[in-house]
Amino acid sequence: MMRKVNTVRFGEIDVAEDKIVRFADGLPAFEEEHEFVVIPYGDKSPYYFLQSLKTPDLAFLMTVPYIFFPDYEFSLEDDVTKNLGISTPDDIVLYTLLTIPNGEIAKMTTNLMAPVVINNRTLAAKQVVLEKSSYTTQHPLFQEKEEK
Repeated sequence: MMRKVNTVRFGEIDVAEDKIVRFADGLPAFEEEHEFVVIPYGDKSPYYFLQSLKTPDLAFLMTVPYIFFPDYEFSLEDDVTKNLGISTPDDIVLYTLLTIPNGEIAKMTTNLMAPVVINNRTLAAKQVVLEKSSYTTQHPLFQEKEEK
């Protein structure tokens, strides 16, 4: 079954019911937003959009953090894995939200402190704040070249 969804960035799109990512509690600061779809930026791009199905102009830019931070690691609290129905690490798809300060792509940062965790079997999702973490909400994606 398909659902027609209006978006600002992509126009009208058809979304299969089995591709809808559901956030039971919404996202922080967007608690009323519960249904999204993950849209790849391009075939070989490391970027994705998390497009709201309710609000046409609400889409978050994301990436898979391991592409830029191969050593990224975290642990999920038991209540999170239970609520999302996660039983093995293979159930987890992980993204982090990106910010592009003043439109300057070279200064793009990602929020490693609050990854978006999706159960890839059920598509239940949650943005998880890692309480005991040394990560921040604004890790630079690209290292600045040192001046000589």
